[in-house]
Amino acid sequence: MASTTTPATPNTTPATPNVETTPKAPVSLTPTAVGKVKEIMSQQNPVPAGLRIGVVGGGCSGFSYSMSFENAPGMMDKVYNFDGVKVFVDATSVMYLNGCVVDYIETLEAAGFKFENPNVKSTCGCGSSFSV
Repeated sequence: MASTTTPATPNTTPATPNVETTPKAPVSLTPTAVGKVKEIMSQQNPVPAGLRIGVVGGGCSGFSYSMSFENAPGMMDKVYNFDGVKVFVDATSVMYLNGCVVDYIETLEAAGFKFENPNVKSTCGCGSSFSV
């Protein structure tokens, strides 16, 4: 009696490639803010790797925003890219910055970065601190 062997059929399910998806950034920078950050970064020596945006305890209302240049992200940081500007956000700040828009404004009286945060319940008179 002859035995027949059926060839194994290869798995025809298409393989899903390992596609790295960037999570939605909790904070966004306007084109004006990105341009100003690039301008300031280009004047630093050495040029920093990115911009850290965070929330720190303190101020009249309980929290205030922080911005600083960094040479590398921290171990627990999320890294986001805005037109070539790397933005580092620590895990704790992510929840306070969700939906926040950072703009750069220039008026006759002042110039600086402005945070528009939908999570803020109140701010103080100085405009530099907030509560959620």
